[in-house]
Amino acid sequence: MAAEGSGIDPMHQFLVEPLLGRPLVIGGYDISFTNSALFMFITLIVLGVFMYGGMKRALVPGRWQAAVEGMTGFVTNMMQTNIGPEGRKFTPYVFSLFMFILFANLIGLVPLGIVPGWHPFTITSHISLTAILAFFSFGIVLVVGFARHGLHFFSLFVPHGTPWYIAILVAPIEFMSFLVRPFSLGLRLFVAMTAGHILLDVFASFVVQGIHGGPLGWTVSALSFVMIVGVSALELLVSAIQAYVFALLTSLYLNDAINLH
Repeated sequence: MAAEGSGIDPMHQFLVEPLLGRPLVIGGYDISFTNSALFMFITLIVLGVFMYGGMKRALVPGRWQAAVEGMTGFVTNMMQTNIGPEGRKFTPYVFSLFMFILFANLIGLVPLGIVPGWHPFTITSHISLTAILAFFSFGIVLVVGFARHGLHFFSLFVPHGTPWYIAILVAPIEFMSFLVRPFSLGLRLFVAMTAGHILLDVFASFVVQGIHGGPLGWTVSALSFVMIVGVSALELLVSAIQAYVFALLTSLYLNDAINLH
């Protein structure tokens, strides 16, 4: 989207807009179907197709089935390693979390910007979504912890064998660290995806502006395009890493609730 005097506005890609161009307000509430909602549906549809196509259970698995089985095995092994046998009951949730974030990140990198009037929307670049995922995971941790251990769950904030005079200082610090978990979990994903997309748009702005700047401008455009290719490759890696980190930390937090380590 062109910004006044600057070619490309790197923040426009994060703007939530009604698809019909004008808000749909009923009873004082805006119920517009937005670009954010659209890409959530696209993510769910693509993820559903991927899972459905890979669940054929053929004796000799094809590439599609092997990809799905590889993903499920990856998450299952992570839960087994971090939690133990009891982690299997939480594997479906963590697997769904991992796959949803992964596909949302990757779909946000689809180069729709080459089509006039279109641009991709990365739903994980909005703190509202990442915070919901983080607090939902944190809520599950609290429910599991108190359901399994009752008030003994508070012993999580006092390392085993700590003298009482040290525990007085350690417990509040551990408690505050525990409360910060959902904020850091949501912010980490939000910041990583937002920063990468802003960087891509900034280099895209250099490409557009350099074309009209003579020989030096063309050089800047060429170098900026090379940087876009490099940053795009890095963003693909970051998309997978951030999905993995979110799932990994969720499993570790569940381990604390289950085993009180």
